Amino acid sequence: MWDVLQAVVLGVIQGLTEFLPISSSAHLRIYPELFGWGDPGAAFTAVIQIGTELAVLIYFREDILRIASMWLRSLVKPELRGHLDARMGWFIIIGSLPIVVLGVLLKDVIEKDFRNLWIIATMLIVMGIVLGVADRFGRTDKEIKQITLRDAVLMGAAQALALVPGVSRSGATLSMGRALGYDREAATRYAFLLAIPAVVGAGLFELKDIPGGDNPYGVGPTVVGTVVSFVVGYAAIAWLLRYVSTRSYTPFVLYRVALGVATFILLGVGVLNA
Repeated sequence: MWDVLQAVVLGVIQGLTEFLPISSSAHLRIYPELFGWGDPGAAFTAVIQIGTELAVLIYFREDILRIASMWLRSLVKPELRGHLDARMGWFIIIGSLPIVVLGVLLKDVIEKDFRNLWIIATMLIVMGIVLGVADRFGRTDKEIKQITLRDAVLMGAAQALALVPGVSRSGATLSMGRALGYDREAATRYAFLLAIPAVVGAGLFELKDIPGGDNPYGVGPTVVGTVVSFVVGYAAIAWLLRYVSTRSYTPFVLYRVALGVATFILLGVGVLNA
């Protein structure tokens, strides 16, 4: 029962932090350590992220079905290949390649070395500042319909940085999107769509480790955590899209820096173990 309660708490943390540019993987590493639960492991973290990505699939189901349909039809009908949805299909596929390739090549490093709390705290601060600068000085004259292959590749490369916990998948993609001149809503919407192949793929890849491996929880608690992350994540998507249409990312930047500094202090005094 205690494992289930822990999984519920971690599911809530995952659902709240996956779509905000504050790094869900950092939170799933820091807070369990702070609570004395230890590291939940890369396998558990990857699988409960499927819950939040299921929330994306349902929330953006109309966009996804429209893009997938047009992309598939464009494969046999050349006249459709210039359509935005057909191009968007290719952009999501191509933009996902960097994180997929690096995720496979660096799997062992990601699951061990990159989960060090000193690294995570550093990334929270550094990438928080990057997000703040990009949001403050980035132009806002591009909409999602203006996305190009170059921009899709650059945002995909930025997303790959999230293999390091503390970077934040959405935060890195949003930073690049804002730096390229996209408005907040466009950058946020594309960040959500771009994350789907990578996160679902990572979660499915790690499923084999759930009964054992580095997962300290069993199948049951992991399923519970995934369901909770879905429910909370769906609500977080709706809130964030409304929020970014009128406000800046400044609160997230301040939170990231504060959490990074607090983590450094707690590591220094021995409350947290790296």
